[in-house]
Amino acid sequence: MSDTDRADALLADLPGGGRGRLKVFLGAAPGVGKTFAMLQAAQAQRRQGVALRAGIVESHGRAETEALLAGLPQQPLRRFDYRGLRLAELDLDGLLAARPKLALVDELAHSNAPGSRHAKRWQDVLELLDAGIDVYTTVNVQHLESLNDQVRDITGVQVRETVPDWLLQDADEILLIDLPPRELLERLRDGKVYVPEQARAAIDAFFSQTNLTALRELAMHTAAARVDADLDRRYRQQGQEAPALRGRLLVGITGDEQAQRLVRHASRVAERRHLPWSALHIDTGKPASETARAALQAAQQLAERLGGEVVLLRADDVARALLDHARERRASLLLVGHRGQRRRWRRGLAERLLQGAGTLEISLLGSDTEAPRTPRARTGWRRRDYLLAMGAALAAAALSLGVSRVLELPNISLVFLAAVLLVAVRSSLWPALACAGLSFLAYDFLFIQPTLSLSIRREEDVLTLLFFLLMAGLTGDLASRQRRQLQALRRTQAETGELLELSRRLTAATDRQAVLSAASQQFAQHPDVAICLLGRDADGKWQAPAGEHPPLAEQERAAADWAWRHEQPAGLGTGTLPSGRWWWLPLSGDGQPLALLGIAPHDGQPLSAEQRRLYAALGQPLAQALARAQLASDLEAARLHGETEQLRSALLASVSHDLRTPLTAMRGSIDSLLALGERIPPADRRELLEGTRDEAERLDRYIQNLLDMTRLGHGGLKLMRDWVAPADILASALQRLRPVLAPLRVELEVAEDLPLLFVHAALIEQALVNVLENAARFSPAGARLRIGLDADEGELRFAVADQGPGIPAQERDKVFDMFYTASRGDRGGQGTGLGLSICLGMVGAHGGRVSIGDGLDGRGACFTLHLPVHPQPPLEDE
Repeated sequence: MSDTDRADALLADLPGGGRGRLKVFLGAAPGVGKTFAMLQAAQAQRRQGVALRAGIVESHGRAETEALLAGLPQQPLRRFDYRGLRLAELDLDGLLAARPKLALVDELAHSNAPGSRHAKRWQDVLELLDAGIDVYTTVNVQHLESLNDQVRDITGVQVRETVPDWLLQDADEILLIDLPPRELLERLRDGKVYVPEQARAAIDAFFSQTNLTALRELAMHTAAARVDADLDRRYRQQGQEAPALRGRLLVGITGDEQAQRLVRHASRVAERRHLPWSALHIDTGKPASETARAALQAAQQLAERLGGEVVLLRADDVARALLDHARERRASLLLVGHRGQRRRWRRGLAERLLQGAGTLEISLLGSDTEAPRTPRARTGWRRRDYLLAMGAALAAAALSLGVSRVLELPNISLVFLAAVLLVAVRSSLWPALACAGLSFLAYDFLFIQPTLSLSIRREEDVLTLLFFLLMAGLTGDLASRQRRQLQALRRTQAETGELLELSRRLTAATDRQAVLSAASQQFAQHPDVAICLLGRDADGKWQAPAGEHPPLAEQERAAADWAWRHEQPAGLGTGTLPSGRWWWLPLSGDGQPLALLGIAPHDGQPLSAEQRRLYAALGQPLAQALARAQLASDLEAARLHGETEQLRSALLASVSHDLRTPLTAMRGSIDSLLALGERIPPADRRELLEGTRDEAERLDRYIQNLLDMTRLGHGGLKLMRDWVAPADILASALQRLRPVLAPLRVELEVAEDLPLLFVHAALIEQALVNVLENAARFSPAGARLRIGLDADEGELRFAVADQGPGIPAQERDKVFDMFYTASRGDRGGQGTGLGLSICLGMVGAHGGRVSIGDGLDGRGACFTLHLPVHPQPPLEDE
């Protein structure tokens, strides 16, 4: 055996990630002592200090059972008023809030009162297990879903409350509580099971010696199958060879009363042979009655509850489709129902399967009931089909009479064949055969000698009519079959096309909102249902990211909450809060719910199995797209976080250098003045003070740049516009930078009659200061620095050209990025890389832009601030 198989077997015994453990006390019938044994085990756990709570225990008035309840903490029951009755049920929410280590839940197969969260008590147990709470529970063997038919055959009683077999298969421990039938009957007569009146009725109806013996055998078989499975797993844990994989079991079902019996039998066989199994239905395209569709849907739902896979195929040849699918899935056993064939002239399904099976094992499950005719759908459109057949035959007869003088007699038959073909294409086989029969009679009556009579004189005319009838029947059958295949192909193509269209829409969606919007647009193509997509906000409240939030009643909201928490369908047509009008399907990815798909049929009827599979199929690419959008969002957040950390590091590194340099110079000058005082010549003392002032101004500019960049990034920079002369802004900037520009030859080119600017003067001045300072830092001493100021219609320009090292064309867009710096020819040392970025932000806030060109004499760079010119204000009279 492989290491993987051994690892799986070892992992099967490990605790399931916080999931509770389930112990089932299994009995053959009521009264064998299951509850008594469960309470004895609970008392032993209590003496060991285990925190436990009795959720619900049905003592049925038995004194010895009630005595064992003493000392056990009990969870108060919930009370329901239903049709004048006061019902008591398990308080699931109370148990979940108390969170004991162990909970006692009697009668696993019990049906909860209407209004409960779950329809069945075993679903309450599953929720307790998911919450990490261990559960002790009891169940009788007649409540197992796969044994329902056998129990009915044994006892004559149809058990309505059932438990899916997979629940017991997944149980951590099953304890068989056995009592010989003779002792159980004695307990029943003594009133230890039911009150005397009920005991006499139970003995007569259910608790006979034969019934109890048969039920006891079923209970032992069930426990023995579990022992076999445990033994098989133990062998695999030790690394020894386990039984080889035997493939898969397929069971073919149709819409008849035998379908559920077949499914239950398949479940039992699959459990005994340790096989995965599938319930397979072949849709041939033939119309089915409402009864047949309901029976098929019930069988498919039963297969899902029993742990099987439901498969729907569309084909015309049932036997060939079953065999082909069995080969594709590498199945080893095919199970089908078998009844006497009504058509002796046609080979039955079983015979065709046996002929083409090869090495595949074919199992036929017979029926002891008479095979009834499958009711056909009798609807108005079928009556119209037969009217069409009659009309086509009459039209063909009239047309043939019209052309009989022109065409030969053999050619006239082609007119009737065309009518039969038309009916077959437009309807189905039987209307086509009806048209063929009518055409046969019309052909004989109108054209075969003697005319206007059904008698035939010549033998060759008999052959002609027989060949005509044969060709008409074959043509009609072929056309009808092609029509059914075409309809099935269209349905399949429609489903495939919808999946492809949804995938195409989702591929173009880049974020969660776009994914949900694309899905809402796709689902809007289903007019017979109301569809919504819900998500959770930060506070845990439901919201509709795409579309309108539907009004949800309290029960609908509870079903949605449960589906979200447990990642399982809930609501209409399920076992969890089924009385609502919405069916909720969670869309999950990476072990967490991403969205909730809600479907509400307008007719209020539960969705069929085929509809639920379609929406589940549509939900898979939607869940994947949501997971992809979530991953993209997480990656973007991580990228932004990384860039933020990088910017923070760059800012700290740059600021620590550029702030420390002026502070160091200022501190040195001040220390010199304090240490030497009057001994420093006045000229040197003045130079030290001026240097301190210049470094303080430089420090002030750095801090101002940082503050301006912060305000620009957070939208806190307010524009206080006013009319100002551009020459005044230039003069103020030059005055502020007089020491910085002193080593350069500054040239001014200011045009005359410049318009006024409607700007925040301080911001534009700061932008111009940043550009001038940048040009001064990169220009060598004694270089030219030309400042131009001109305007034309709609735009005013500040141009600053230098003779520095220049900026390559590929880097001109980068110089406006935050913290981007260059050192070519920088006389002033490395800067913060914020000046030009702030300049661009300030000019852009006024609706302007910044451009970069070539500098003076083919050297350096030219920065130009482009500002819009507004209509000039009227001049005031002096």
